Amino acid sequence: MDDKSIIELFFQRDESALCLVKEKFGGLLTSVANGLLKNGEDCEECVNDALLAAWNAIPPAEPENLGAYLCKITRNLSLKRWREKTAEKRGGKGALYLLSELDECLPDNKSIDDAVAERELSSLIDSFLRTLDADERDLFILRYFYFCSVSELSDRFGFSKSKVKTQLFRTRQKLSLVLQKEGVII
Repeated sequence: MDDKSIIELFFQRDESALCLVKEKFGGLLTSVANGLLKNGEDCEECVNDALLAAWNAIPPAEPENLGAYLCKITRNLSLKRWREKTAEKRGGKGALYLLSELDECLPDNKSIDDAVAERELSSLIDSFLRTLDADERDLFILRYFYFCSVSELSDRFGFSKSKVKTQLFRTRQKLSLVLQKEGVII
């Protein structure tokens, strides 16, 4: 069943929409959650929470790309769960290093004080990603959106680990330059 038909079922409040979503996107959503959480139980809970969040949001939301919409919800819920599990008071570090790699080229969220600025930043990053070749863009997105490890990326693309690290470093540098050129304070 196509995405528009599934969204229509959400609008009709037909619970079969949830089964169809889980059937069509369940593997993808689990992969998104697992990229950060690395725990089957937590992943399953995040996917179920994402389905509930989608149920509560649609309607009025009417996503253009249902898969991307669900991935974003799942990713945000996974990040929230990860933060809870790795709170400093519990001694967790986990993927903190991975996210810190982006610190040098992205502004501190506290300096973006309204939704308009956030949308502008998002638009700049989207435009930047469109300028990259396919492998470079895929590496960046898989690393920083899906939290794939350098080893996973190396295996997936057939690159050495050092090539993956170098490529990611260079892409972050390019992003930093683009954002500075556009006047984003880093």
